[in-house]
Amino acid sequence: MKEIEIRTTNDGSKTLYLPSLDETYHSSHGAVQEAKHVFIEHGLKHVAQLGIDQIRIFEMGFGTGLNALLTAQWAEENQHSIDYVGIELHPVPEEIWAQMDYLTTVDGVMMYERIMSCDWESEQVINPFFNLTKRKEDVHRLERESPFDLIYFDAFGPRAQREMWDLPILSNMQKLLKENGVFVTYCAQGQMKRNLKSLGFELTALPGPPGKREMTRARKII
Repeated sequence: MKEIEIRTTNDGSKTLYLPSLDETYHSSHGAVQEAKHVFIEHGLKHVAQLGIDQIRIFEMGFGTGLNALLTAQWAEENQHSIDYVGIELHPVPEEIWAQMDYLTTVDGVMMYERIMSCDWESEQVINPFFNLTKRKEDVHRLERESPFDLIYFDAFGPRAQREMWDLPILSNMQKLLKENGVFVTYCAQGQMKRNLKSLGFELTALPGPPGKREMTRARKII
């Protein structure tokens, strides 16, 4: 991985900064705060309320593993089975992720280490309610998958990687979802929302995490 810096965000949790893109992996207002608000509160909990016994989640942008960690923690606490697939073309090196310290409890630290150090390209059992598959895969060339209930779309923002929010990638996401499947992201860019609507999504604008006015949740209706 190219030059990378570790930064502390406003809630005390850490993120990574890539000078080459002038972009951070998470909000500078709070990495954990943002992830919980967008992906757990308005993504996972919303889908869990629909009565799905075993939730299948696809994450675009595995990164530091924060979203996977918070999801695994939620699954164990709520005894709700989750199958999780995360793709990342450029995995974060161990000497970097080992400094993230997102959870401070012994169990939390051990779970994070299992998530980040487990083998890639094969399903791994992280806890009795959370199975994880990490893939070094290009989003432009995704393997066929069983359809997902929920997509965490956590790519770098449109300013840094505009193509990630354009129709070809979002169309790939639409194909990965089941009917009525949910797409959730921190982004609320107008063009991205128009793209989702053109692909047959019904959009819900939601209050964003601290530092952002809005976020987006979308349901696949066609």
